[in-house]
Amino acid sequence: MPVDRQTIDPVVAEITDLTHDGRGVARVKGKAVFVHGALPGEQVQLRFLKRRRRYDEAEAIGVITASKDRIQPRCAHVDFCGGCAFQHMHIDAQRDFKQRQLIENLRRIGELDIDIQQLAPALTAEDWHYRRKARLSVRYVRKKERVLVGFRERRGNFVADCSECHVLRPEVASQLPRLAQLVESLSIKDRIAQFEVACDDDSAALVVRHLEALSDDDLSKLQAFHTDSGIAVYLQPKGPDSIHRLAPDHHQLSYSIDDGQISIDFEPSDFIQINGRLNQAMVAQAMDWLQPEESDRILDLFCGLGNFSLPLARRTAGVTGVEGAAELVQRAKQNAVTNQLENVEYFVADLSQEPENNAWTQQQYDRILLDPPRSGAQACLPFIAASGAKTVLYVSCQPASLARDLGILVNEHGFRLDKIGIMDMFPHTAHVETMALLNRNV
Repeated sequence: MPVDRQTIDPVVAEITDLTHDGRGVARVKGKAVFVHGALPGEQVQLRFLKRRRRYDEAEAIGVITASKDRIQPRCAHVDFCGGCAFQHMHIDAQRDFKQRQLIENLRRIGELDIDIQQLAPALTAEDWHYRRKARLSVRYVRKKERVLVGFRERRGNFVADCSECHVLRPEVASQLPRLAQLVESLSIKDRIAQFEVACDDDSAALVVRHLEALSDDDLSKLQAFHTDSGIAVYLQPKGPDSIHRLAPDHHQLSYSIDDGQISIDFEPSDFIQINGRLNQAMVAQAMDWLQPEESDRILDLFCGLGNFSLPLARRTAGVTGVEGAAELVQRAKQNAVTNQLENVEYFVADLSQEPENNAWTQQQYDRILLDPPRSGAQACLPFIAASGAKTVLYVSCQPASLARDLGILVNEHGFRLDKIGIMDMFPHTAHVETMALLNRNV
């Protein structure tokens, strides 16, 4: 509901907590108010944005008493850009918040008796310019006769008017103003929907989603952008299957993990972990926590391109990877060939459903690794419990579904939670990535 006259005037409130998405929590006349840009312990002047039945939404427009954790944001666009939630909060406090979020979910949803002192130290890497994958919205604003390129605004469906970004990789962030100018110069400037960005260890690619055909002059301008910037340009006239390379003639994205022993090839639209350095550290920690032995046979569920299965194959008798996307399975197989690993096999299966009897479900596994999407892996838990595997390593991007699944494995299937800790894959956002190690009680 829109704000009324009473809520237009700013009010002063005390911030007592944070929501799961990083907004401050206050109470005004007994009603909960979620306040963007406010931190616990602060007294702020807030302006209401929207009234709802159970709570209101607001933004801080002045800080009267500041938290010790408040810092000056690096980016000038944080007040309206939706790309970050926490640039006003010290990085150590961000990680403390993420750890508390994890603990709260484990206790409330998973019914697991664990406190923050039991968590492993947070796994960290770069705090800035870490983001190697992104979808940037593009919009031609007729009233301004300008093109905007960036993330969506914090509120609404508008594109944030940004000239800089401190979380995108530098080779892409530095091109934001030029990309806007490039689109403005095209004959179909109002028909460019988005840019998809993908960076590897040494290069970057830009996928241009265009809703109408590009002219020869448009194509020449896009090729010139590649020549000047060094960024490969791909075109997407329809769905993901229509993506094809414009320039250069040959280009392959790839990244290295496992101390440079494994190389993963991928396409611009493929899923990869957002933070390259953190991904390297995550794979190393997974190998350390899982402690695979040479005689082990390991199952990697939601295996993607082979991010975990290929390093595991270097250390064990055999690895089976299972993934729902057929195109990722095909590339995982090719990555195994490229890395000269013959003891890994891959299968396509819908892991949002309980696994059916087939070749991979009939095998015996010593350890299981899984890295599911935000919805978690609930359908796979009965199979995991019945598999006989003694150790399970669970990598999660959503603490609520992780807590649910860990609670089922521990409380219903006789597993023990031995290690758990966050991994700061997305600094300056409220996103929480977690790794958990379970062993079967004997």
